[in-house]
Amino acid sequence: MRQLSAGLSAIVLISVTASAQAPTPSPSAPIDLKSTSIATSGSVRTAGGVIDYQAMTGTMVVHPRGWDDAAPTADSNPTAAATMSYVAYFKSGGDSARRPIMFLFNGGPGSATLWLHMGAFGPRRVVTSDRAQTPAPYALVDNDQTLLDSSDLVFVDAPGTGFGRITGKDKEAAFFGVDQDVNAFTVFIRDFLTKHNRWMSPKYIFGESYGTTRSAGLALSLKNQNIDLNGVILLSTILNWDTMPDDPQLNPSIDEPYIVSLPTYAATAWFHKKLPDAPKDLRPFLHEVEQFATTEYAQALIQGNTLTGDRRRAIADRLHRYTGLSVAYLLQTNLRIEYGAFQKELLADQGLTTGTLDTRFTGDTLDALSKTASNDPQSNAVSAPYVAAFNSYVREVLHYTGDFPYKPSIPVYSSWDYKHQAPGASQPLIALPNMLPDLAVAMKSNPAMKVLVAGGYYDVSTPYFEGVYELRHLPIPSSLEKNIEYRYYESGHMVYVNLPILKQLHDDVAAFVTSSRPSAAR
Repeated sequence: MRQLSAGLSAIVLISVTASAQAPTPSPSAPIDLKSTSIATSGSVRTAGGVIDYQAMTGTMVVHPRGWDDAAPTADSNPTAAATMSYVAYFKSGGDSARRPIMFLFNGGPGSATLWLHMGAFGPRRVVTSDRAQTPAPYALVDNDQTLLDSSDLVFVDAPGTGFGRITGKDKEAAFFGVDQDVNAFTVFIRDFLTKHNRWMSPKYIFGESYGTTRSAGLALSLKNQNIDLNGVILLSTILNWDTMPDDPQLNPSIDEPYIVSLPTYAATAWFHKKLPDAPKDLRPFLHEVEQFATTEYAQALIQGNTLTGDRRRAIADRLHRYTGLSVAYLLQTNLRIEYGAFQKELLADQGLTTGTLDTRFTGDTLDALSKTASNDPQSNAVSAPYVAAFNSYVREVLHYTGDFPYKPSIPVYSSWDYKHQAPGASQPLIALPNMLPDLAVAMKSNPAMKVLVAGGYYDVSTPYFEGVYELRHLPIPSSLEKNIEYRYYESGHMVYVNLPILKQLHDDVAAFVTSSRPSAAR
């Protein structure tokens, strides 16, 4: 299974043998964790004028579930602890207690939040190419699309990432899991609101990729702490992991991943001019593919091995029309196209592989004989500029170094605890996580909360139609469906790497913040 963090492909671990002269410290050695912060000031020019702000960079200590802060030394308390690093921006002037505040985070699991920070909504933005490699030196510019014009911003790194670390007995089990992660972010947000006197502010969370999984659980977890959200923004959505197109061949009889991926395959083939009879306009074409995917294609997949030969050939012909892949190849796949195989096969005649996070990107195929793609050209193109830009910016502009090196990601994906205790369940379920019940209960418990679902047409990591499909199955009354908005763009997983689309995303999120606040608070 792959990592879902924006801007990152799978993490490769390199084993190094320590010399006798420089022994490696024991990984179980305790770390002295503490909260830190440093304040700086700055300004950014936007279309609406110059915004002056104060920046706060630091770490906050959080404890796992079961911690009793009234008796911090009790033997019954968990000994594990973590620091979560963050960068917060507060617009200068005005009534800060009533100004909206938004907590933003990327995913992974195991990713820090430099991607949304340096690519989308912070006051500085790294300049990268929309579809190609960006060589050093990298340019850092004023971001006229920063969301500081609509909300104060807090970019939060997951436990163990960024400048944060974890320590204590069973520290991985305490923080590396679906519910453990939701708890850590709940504690962080609660304590941040207290530290900065923001309890009266309209509150928002913005999650990307695995951050959408976190957001759905967090909406309910915060509600259970008597913290009502005004809005939840889900970018590149994955709430029910059974619909994720990640090695679906290992989960036979679950056909939804093929259904929700097909429109993205069609968009990709359209973009690369691989369709036998390409339509002029993308969006009407995608509506046609969505209709086919949820009707004739779904019915054919459900039949499994009982699908007749003539019908199988007819479905393969339609898939050829929508994906550009040959009928012979589609029949060999049993009409079920793995995302990695599609990336590898679509441009195989050119020796190219498409991106995973953004299929508009292409790169040389690493292994011409492999069944699936073994690299992500988009991650290869943008990861280094983002990491370099943040490391330079946080030290030279924000003047924060921290006690540890900055970690853009940590290798937790294969050891992550995926068990989730859904609302109404007596114990964590032995199943892939499904956060739809959490989001549904949060919305029913807080009917004023709004949800914005966004994504890119060229993302095969979390296909845009996956978000649509999942939210169509959200168990809420029809009266709450009006609280959900959808925005999709001609970009990939990190929709903001395309500058014109970053402006669209900014405008859509800013309008969402305005519309989800009471008129008296605007």
